[in-house]
Amino acid sequence: MKLRSILFVSLVLLTSNVLGGEKETCADWLKTVAFASHETEYSGVFVYQYADAVETSRITHLTEAGVEYEKLESLDGPQREIIRHHGHVWMSDSHGMVEMNSQQKNARFPSLLPQQLSALSENYQAKLAGKERVAGFDAQVILFQPKDALLYSHKIWVHSESGLLLKAAVLDDKNKMVEQYAFTQLQIGGKLDRSWLKANVKKTFHGEKGHDYAKAKTKTSDSIEKSPPFNSGWVVRFLPSGFKKTTELERPMHGKHLPVTQIVYSDGLSAVSVFIEHNDHDEDDFDGLSSRGAVTLYHKVVGDHLFTVVGEVPPRAIVKVLDSIRYVNK
Repeated sequence: MKLRSILFVSLVLLTSNVLGGEKETCADWLKTVAFASHETEYSGVFVYQYADAVETSRITHLTEAGVEYEKLESLDGPQREIIRHHGHVWMSDSHGMVEMNSQQKNARFPSLLPQQLSALSENYQAKLAGKERVAGFDAQVILFQPKDALLYSHKIWVHSESGLLLKAAVLDDKNKMVEQYAFTQLQIGGKLDRSWLKANVKKTFHGEKGHDYAKAKTKTSDSIEKSPPFNSGWVVRFLPSGFKKTTELERPMHGKHLPVTQIVYSDGLSAVSVFIEHNDHDEDDFDGLSSRGAVTLYHKVVGDHLFTVVGEVPPRAIVKVLDSIRYVNK
């Protein structure tokens, strides 16, 4: 009888361990991470590091009635504040809050993972890589190794309880850090400062007579999304494995006489943007390659056009993308 009891307890423990392991698969973690930054309330200070540079920012993310509000403040250099809400982006300047172009939904720390995870599994091999501590929180480490050797590897540290991203690094082919985001101070949940919602955001969204500009702008955005897709006639013959077109549009840009064509490609974790414009300069003084952290920028004059490619991929990939741009009949 005693032996039977011991065997029963052992079986229960073994079953619990197996089930626990199944719940902590990489796929389960990624599902949690993809939504945690949108559903969790938090406020913290994080640093962005690349080369010898360090930038410090404070981010606060709140929800009210299921709607997200986010405030990002720069703590180094000139004072700058960015507020995001309902698909719109506002940045502070000397005249107050100015709405920025928000047609593109760029990933930003800590909201780096897409909610649609199928592209990640197609283009990266994800695996659990141990447990560490970040900013005083226990974290699960996950490594993304690209299936295309032209791309960077990515490493993330995930809060063990909420799934919030605590740290993220981009690594080159020698496993050296290219850039890194990391919280140094963080409060998850609890009593967070909400005064800025009333002081800034609600004034931004409602006019003096109570007109709801947020709803009006949302209707405008919806009508844009339902318009026929734009086809510029430009194509990119080479893309790193897994990259697919997400956006193609023609847009005015400051200082440009004619609209600029922009085409955006993504593999679910990184993005590449192609800009094509008429070359207004007689000299080929725009040719050049530069990098800032994981972002590479390449300009090149080709005939009567200036091509610019910018993306979170290594320089050799950016060069191959630009050199493959061609014009075809619409």
